[in-house]
Amino acid sequence: MTKIVIIGGVAGGASAAARARRVSETAEIIMLERGEFVSFANCGLPYHISGEIESRDALLLQTPESFKSRFNVDVRVFNEVIAIDRQAKRLNIRNHITHEIYQESYDKLLLSPGASPIKPPISGINNQFVHSLRNIPDMDRVLANLVLHKPKHATVVGGGFIGLEMVEALRHRGLEVSLLELADQVMGPVDIEMANILHQKLVDNKVDLRLKTGLTAVNECQIQLAEADITDDYDKPVPPHSHLQLTLSDNSTLATDLVILAIGVKPETSLASECGLVLGPLGGIRVDAGMRTSDADIYAVGDAIETADFVSGNPSLVPLAGPANRQGRLAADNMLGGDRLYRATQGTAICKLFDMAIASTGLNEKSLLRQAIPFEKIYVHTASHASYYPGAHPITLKLLFCPDNGRILGAQAAGIDGVDKRIDVLAVAQRAGMTVYDLADLELTYAPPFGSARDVVNQAGMVAANVLLGDEVTCHTQDLQALTATQIIVDVRNPGELTAVGAIDNAINIPLPQLRDRLNELPKDKELLLLCQVGLRGHVACRMLVQHGFKARNLSGGYKTYQMVNARF
Repeated sequence: MTKIVIIGGVAGGASAAARARRVSETAEIIMLERGEFVSFANCGLPYHISGEIESRDALLLQTPESFKSRFNVDVRVFNEVIAIDRQAKRLNIRNHITHEIYQESYDKLLLSPGASPIKPPISGINNQFVHSLRNIPDMDRVLANLVLHKPKHATVVGGGFIGLEMVEALRHRGLEVSLLELADQVMGPVDIEMANILHQKLVDNKVDLRLKTGLTAVNECQIQLAEADITDDYDKPVPPHSHLQLTLSDNSTLATDLVILAIGVKPETSLASECGLVLGPLGGIRVDAGMRTSDADIYAVGDAIETADFVSGNPSLVPLAGPANRQGRLAADNMLGGDRLYRATQGTAICKLFDMAIASTGLNEKSLLRQAIPFEKIYVHTASHASYYPGAHPITLKLLFCPDNGRILGAQAAGIDGVDKRIDVLAVAQRAGMTVYDLADLELTYAPPFGSARDVVNQAGMVAANVLLGDEVTCHTQDLQALTATQIIVDVRNPGELTAVGAIDNAINIPLPQLRDRLNELPKDKELLLLCQVGLRGHVACRMLVQHGFKARNLSGGYKTYQMVNARF
């Protein structure tokens, strides 16, 4: 009989425990959790704070009792492993209820400690009105603060998934919100021109967005409420209002009542490091494709480990529930004699922000440049379903691919409707080894309420294939901004569009319907950089001009992409 001990629950540990029992009815399975909750929906925490998920119990997926009755797993909450003796295959455990320290042996050990919120060492950071959000107790503390102190203004520090979701949650509750982000954009997994769509959405929803701005100090002072505000709806005394004065990296100050730290997370590796397990170059636990650590009898999964990136093969830290769940399942099989392999992590993810979504898979342009991986990119702006059917919304899609063989390197999409579907299709295509040529041939569902006869993904594949086949040579915003004396910009939109939407200085405007009759106005000794609104008319113009002996390139994504790249907030 194999004795499996699992340290930590949630996506990785809990999925491993359930899978191990399904594989072996005779295995002894113990799960140790230092906190109270062994299996909860941490991705749902912001939505309970906002009130969109009404019941707190809805976030509790499994309890020790349900694990015992369904899977015969011995779940011990408030039991923290404080040391691992690899030679003796024994754990030292502290019971936080009885304060007893006891030992437990194992045959196979699984580490699923997760990651902890990054808390920078700045003055005042431990203030009672400064919160992180990683688990149920964190959520409870935020809600208690909202109910007890009735803050009017909140500051979210960090513009990643949790940060953006908390901005929305707090605005949903009626608070004024400032968002501080030290980088020049929110949502690091996407590139800045895509993030600019989020920036505009934040501004439109009256969020005080401060990019390139960090938090450097927190100071607290007490402000007595006005007499009319001293009681709440139940005529009970309300404590004096606590006011925070934040000092920011640009030397400005910000008055706020509540701070949510969402700077990011770091792998929980203290146990692994202390017992001598090898860590990877990024600071996570190093595992092989079977989830084995440097000790053959110890496995690790989830946010604490480094896995190979699907595109580059390089080590990566990807704190997402989906990969953790799959890793836990795979590790359970291998601990019980299996030989399954984890096939790297794509980092497929999506975030809701007010009425829109942004999603990505694979590597972004920043990562490709940093790792010196050659790539081409194209942009597509089109409708989420047939434009003549009511309710269609624009989707912006960025596709990154290998210039040699059309391999899909990454994709990003933003819009109100249908974003998840398109990125999911592209994530499957990427994992299956398909190329941009294959995207053009995908047969996807079509009816006017759901899509178009030529879906967004099909269009992206066709545009990318045109580039690889030489049917179109594209240019990008930086090419227009670095214009040389041997190039001119030709805008083929109608004059009314330039007035209504905007134009590029020094561009020649010849509307597409007139272009064929006005070819004599264009020089053949210069390269023509063409643009329209979203790239389609520019492509038509480009094909026409090339066949008439001109040298021409089309701005991928047109003026809409140009605006995205140059937006400033």
